[in-house]
Amino acid sequence: MPAVVIVGAQWGDEGKGKATDLIADRIDYVVKFNGGNNAGHTVVIGDEKYALHLLPSGILTPGVVPVISNGVVIDPEVLMEELDALSARGIDVSKLVISSHAHIITQYHRTLDKVTERFLGKRQIGTTGRGIGPTYADKINRVGIRVQDLFDESILRQKVEAALVQKNNLLTKVYNRAAIKTEAVVAELLGFAERLRPYVADTALELHQALEANKVVLFEGGQATMLDVDHGTYPFVTSSNATAGGASTGSGVGPSQLKSIIGIVKAYTTRVGSGPFPTELFDESGEFLRKTGFEFGTTTGRPRRCGWYDAPIARYSARINGLTDFVLTKLDVLTGLKEIPVCVAYDVDGVRHEEVPVSQSDFHHAKPIYENFPGWSEDISKCRTFEELPKNAQDYILAVEKLSGSRISAIGVGPARDAIIVRHDMLAI
Repeated sequence: MPAVVIVGAQWGDEGKGKATDLIADRIDYVVKFNGGNNAGHTVVIGDEKYALHLLPSGILTPGVVPVISNGVVIDPEVLMEELDALSARGIDVSKLVISSHAHIITQYHRTLDKVTERFLGKRQIGTTGRGIGPTYADKINRVGIRVQDLFDESILRQKVEAALVQKNNLLTKVYNRAAIKTEAVVAELLGFAERLRPYVADTALELHQALEANKVVLFEGGQATMLDVDHGTYPFVTSSNATAGGASTGSGVGPSQLKSIIGIVKAYTTRVGSGPFPTELFDESGEFLRKTGFEFGTTTGRPRRCGWYDAPIARYSARINGLTDFVLTKLDVLTGLKEIPVCVAYDVDGVRHEEVPVSQSDFHHAKPIYENFPGWSEDISKCRTFEELPKNAQDYILAVEKLSGSRISAIGVGPARDAIIVRHDMLAI
């Protein structure tokens, strides 16, 4: 059975958790393949709301095996807190599987993340300060700590000691901060070893065997396309590959297995942190989207920057990821607007650009060219078929679909788990 990939098609927070949850009862494995606890999913089940930061959203579905694979960076304290919180609410977390190759976020990664960001001043990237970037940097520099290292005290101490030679010089001589002691880091990490041990496995092998056994494996990307370290709005990006290609490198499953690739896109656009955002609104319309859509970060609580739907971004995501389907979320947030603008192209110094400019400088100066569509006032939260939607809502969806480069297979019409319209079966591979 080919694997299915779900990725964000904008700057994150599009509702990937809900999209995963939509098909979770038909799949066997849900795999988180990138990022760390710098992103979050909010899933509503009945009257219960679950905010997930590090765990795959499939952990909420009985019978599904949730996997944290090698491409993820793990803060063990956050992981244990999240597992304990779910257990206290009656969720079975015993099936979780964690890659032995996944890298560990330590206290010195968190410290460096925060002091480096402050040191940048006006040039800040807008990180969450959770140590994600420094951990990925150590991974690439080959001085990282992996999950498997926590089970060998001698190796762990050697690796921490080697890493802190450079880190402490930076902290004390550049940032004027106190040095971090090796023993303190080692003791903290060893304290998590036995709790982690039952979950640790060769996840690449397990996923390969699952696919060979005709199991359905869903790969769930953290962050989003425009935050991908290679294909996003660099340098205002995350530190991992959040696009569909990252599902392969971040899990050990070959790219030939990835057949259904689903992009999640809001009916408008949001962004957290610094960086270019052509359709960003600074008026009452932006405030309307923020308040009505409750646009505040699941992990950080930060207010999100809000803007109208950006079709060139959607087309870019469709192309970069090889999308087979879009899921359009939060259509209900647009209810009550008399007119809904959609960005169809950009103006850069008087030149029209139909696609995302290749130059970051041009993209930074891009001004949206809008096409306006009539809005609707009817409550759409109870609609469960496309035909039940108001005519103007149907027209908006069809127009956005034509502009976006792939079919819209599902439409979110409210925060509830079942508040979604399915137009095409995304698992019909």
